Amino acid sequence: MVAEDTKPSAKGGKDKKGSFWRELPVLVVVALVLALIIKSFVIQAFYIPSESMENTLLVNDRVLVNKLVYHTRDIERGDIVVFSGVDSWASEVDVPDPSNPVAGFFRWVGTAFGVVPGEKDYIKRVIGLPGDTVKCCDAKGRITVNGVPLDEKAYLYPDDQPSQKFFEIKVEKDRLWVMGDHRSVSLDSRSHQGDPGGGAIPKDKVVGRAFVIVWPFARATTLPIPDTFNQAALKTVAMADGAAPLLLGFAGAFPLLAVRRRWVVRRARGRAG
Repeated sequence: MVAEDTKPSAKGGKDKKGSFWRELPVLVVVALVLALIIKSFVIQAFYIPSESMENTLLVNDRVLVNKLVYHTRDIERGDIVVFSGVDSWASEVDVPDPSNPVAGFFRWVGTAFGVVPGEKDYIKRVIGLPGDTVKCCDAKGRITVNGVPLDEKAYLYPDDQPSQKFFEIKVEKDRLWVMGDHRSVSLDSRSHQGDPGGGAIPKDKVVGRAFVIVWPFARATTLPIPDTFNQAALKTVAMADGAAPLLLGFAGAFPLLAVRRRWVVRRARGRAG
C-alpha cells in the first residue's frame, strides 16, 4: 500500500492566502458596521480635547460613554455627561474643516471611535436637575443646590473657586445645569445664561454618561458620582420633588371619595323612603 502524501501543495497554500486577502475587506467592513452599531446604541468612545474637566479628565484622555444607562434610570446630579451642542453652544476648541471628502470621511470615522474630538460634543458634570435652584455662592463660597451646599474639593481643579461668576437660576423643565471641574477655564452653563434655558442644556441633547477612562492605560479608572451629591438633604429634596405629584393626587382623591360616598348614602336613603 502506498502512503498518501499529506504535505499541502504550493498551489493549495496560495489559494488559502488568496482567499484570506479576498475575505479581508469583507471582514473589515463587517467589523466597522458592528462597531458603528455598538457606537450608535450602546457605548461610544470620546476624546477629551480641552482643559475644562481637569483634573478629573485631561486633554487626550479617552472615555467610554454609556448610551443605554438613561433608558434605565434618570440623570443624576454628579454624573459626567456628554451632550451635543449643535445649533447651540460654540465649540471650546478650534477644529478645522476637512480639506476634502476623503479627509472628511476619516474625520467622521475618527470621531465615531474617539480618536479625534467631535466639533460639537461637550463633556461636563451635572450640577442641577429640572426644578433645582442652583446658586453661587453661600457665605463660605460654596455652590448650593436648593439651599444645600456642595463640598466640591474632591473634583475641582486645585485652587479653583467653585465659581468666579455669581448666579442664581432655577433650572427649567427638561433641562440640566452643567459645569466643568476646571471652573476658571470652562465655558459651561454659566457662560450661556443669555441663551434659551438660561444656560441649562436640553436633556434630549445628552448622548450618555461617561463612566470610565480607558486611555491612557496609566490613567484608567471609573468615574463615580462624588459623595457630595449623595447628601441626605439632596436626596430628600429629590424624593419630595418626585413624590409631589403623587401626594397631590391623593389630596385630590380624598374629597372626591367623600363626595361620592355622600351621594351614594343620599341615593340609598331616597330609595328607602
